[in-house]
Formats: sequence, C-alpha cells, structure tokens
Amino acid sequence: MRTFYAVSAIIGTLVPWLFFGSFFALNGIDIPAFLRGLFANGAAAGFSADVLLSMLVFWVWSWRDARDLGLRRWWLVLPAGCTVGLSLALPLYLWMREGRMGPT
Repeated sequence: MRTFYAVSAIIGTLVPWLFFGSFFALNGIDIPAFLRGLFANGAAAGFSADVLLSMLVFWVWSWRDARDLGLRRWWLVLPAGCTVGLSLALPLYLWMREGRMGPT
C-alpha cells in the first residue's frame, strides 16, 4: 500500500499543478485572481467548497489520528494541503501512517 500511496501523492501533485501552472503562466502570480477563480461560478464554487471542507475534516481527523499513533511529522499535511491540495495531503498522510503501522 505504501507504493500505491506514494504514486498517488505524486500524481496528486502533478495533475493539480498542471492546471495551477497554466493559470499562473497566463496570469502571473496573482493570488487574488486565483482565489476568485475558485468561486467564479456555481460549479467551481460548489467543487471548491466541497474540497475545502473535506480538507478541514481531513486535517482534524489526521491530527488526532497522528497523535494517537505517535506520528511526529503529521504537520507535513498542512503545507501539502495549502500548496497542492487534498490530492497530495491525503495520500501523503496515508503513506506516513502505513509506514508507522508496518506491514499487515
């Protein structure tokens, strides 16, 4: 499973950044425009709200889970979520968790 999580984290980084990269190539590093784009219409706003709420729930759950398991590098999911998204943060955490729990 660790290999699956590692590959998922890589794909989960590359795919969003293909889209982010095209936005920044066209608009420059315009963070306000990027944030406006997340809520540009009903479809984008619904999808963005869904992902942002899911990220919040994931952060709370993973913080508690990491504390219970004694995972010291839990905090890595915070910048992963902020710079890429849940598509990196979730498989990254599962990769770390799987390593802590050992083979099953």
